[in-house]
Amino acid sequence: MNIDPNREDLNVGVVGAGAMGRGIAQVAAAGGCQVKLYDANNDAAKEAAEFIGKMLKRNVEKGRMSAEDADVAIANIEVIDAMSGFADCEIVIEAVVENLDIKHIVFRELETIVGPETIIASNTSSLSVTTIASACEMPERVAGMHFFNPVPLMKLVEVIDGVRTDPAAGDVLMGLGKRMGRAPVRVADAPGFLVNQVGRGYNIECAHIVSDGVANFADVDRICRDAVGFRMGPFELMDLTAVDVTHPATELIYSQFYHEPRYRPATLMQMHLDAGILGRKVGQGFYTYVDGKAQVDGEAQAPAFDGRPVWISNAEPEAAEKLIAIVKAAGATVESGAAPSDGALILVTPIGSDATDCAVSEGLDASRTIAVDSVYGLDKRRTLMKTAITKSEFVDAAHGLLGGGDVPATVIGDTPGFIAQRAVAAICNIGCAVAQARTATPDDIDMAVVLALNYPMGPLSFGDAIGATTVLKILRNIQRLTGDPRYRPTPWLRRRAELGVSLLTPES
Repeated sequence: MNIDPNREDLNVGVVGAGAMGRGIAQVAAAGGCQVKLYDANNDAAKEAAEFIGKMLKRNVEKGRMSAEDADVAIANIEVIDAMSGFADCEIVIEAVVENLDIKHIVFRELETIVGPETIIASNTSSLSVTTIASACEMPERVAGMHFFNPVPLMKLVEVIDGVRTDPAAGDVLMGLGKRMGRAPVRVADAPGFLVNQVGRGYNIECAHIVSDGVANFADVDRICRDAVGFRMGPFELMDLTAVDVTHPATELIYSQFYHEPRYRPATLMQMHLDAGILGRKVGQGFYTYVDGKAQVDGEAQAPAFDGRPVWISNAEPEAAEKLIAIVKAAGATVESGAAPSDGALILVTPIGSDATDCAVSEGLDASRTIAVDSVYGLDKRRTLMKTAITKSEFVDAAHGLLGGGDVPATVIGDTPGFIAQRAVAAICNIGCAVAQARTATPDDIDMAVVLALNYPMGPLSFGDAIGATTVLKILRNIQRLTGDPRYRPTPWLRRRAELGVSLLTPES
């Protein structure tokens, strides 16, 4: 496929003038391509062209491009009233509804119109590129080019090779993505491709955490934002994207992976979908919205610390050392004996396990035991986990001691891995699964997730930040205590943890 994606007179067709199609047309035109825009509803295509013109002029007003460049880009767009107008296009990008039957109809018709060298790409976000191409006479020229919404603002584009895609077609689309001002990543065909697959780890795991009765939506969001550094909590994010978008995509990925436990949906999301509580767009989701703003109850003030002595387990020596320093700085007396005295507050620092497991395995009084997450949030937002029988006075004492100063604390129910450990380990493990399957390179996995999902770091870097051995320990302990195969570590993670190398280390 001898197509130069940087050719000055390159003709690019776009099928579908909805939000994605018009965004693709805009960045293609701004990149200097000659763009032909078609929609089955010709009025919609005309409205899309007008909208693009307004957006480009707004970019001029904001100083993002010159008036001359905007005029050239607007002139590059031609609305056509029939797909036969794509006859001279070197590349056609399909951006119609996510329905396989409709896409097959579009691709079959396109093959009767375009030349044999034309590349036909699908902007599908969830359907298999290989399956889409199966309806074509020349599947080798079919690839995926998955943009993210809103296209002009989201820099990432996934270029997806189907099983029968000619690598040269993907090479051309990678070049076209760069010309459009995007950051293209090369991805092998897989359910959810790269970004949507990794994105399941955050929202699904946190939905399961709430379903387990560990904490409410707002507390999970606070911990993920403050302790881990996510820009938005998972439930804020799902309210923004809307559950009727997020949950069906989750179900599709789960079914396409033949019910792989890592992607198992949470019943909580289905219940919200059934109830029509979809998120910000309808005024109610996990939060209620007034004038577009989430109504969130304020946090209860931490109770005053009662001054009782504190005993800290040394089962995790590094964690114990950090916690001892924090407790002493807060003015409490730290006991140094091998066992806690009567009436002392008992603090443990599990990694992957829960407060009850620590109390039982260390022979401690569970009614006085509180677990503290030492992996995430000691200096930003502390997470305190009680056992099923921790007495309220000891919960209040721990809350007052560790959350009564400049760093807030959130008290949660007993669960293996706290909240931050569970969420990050799930994200990291799925990222490792993507790398293990050779769906994308390790570096591309991290870059794509940061660009598309705005995470503070990529899934593999998340693991490197706390250590692959720590992630492995978290997952193994959660799996041990829950018996859930969702937490089984991937070989990619296990091998790099055992070898002591970065999770970004590719296969030799």
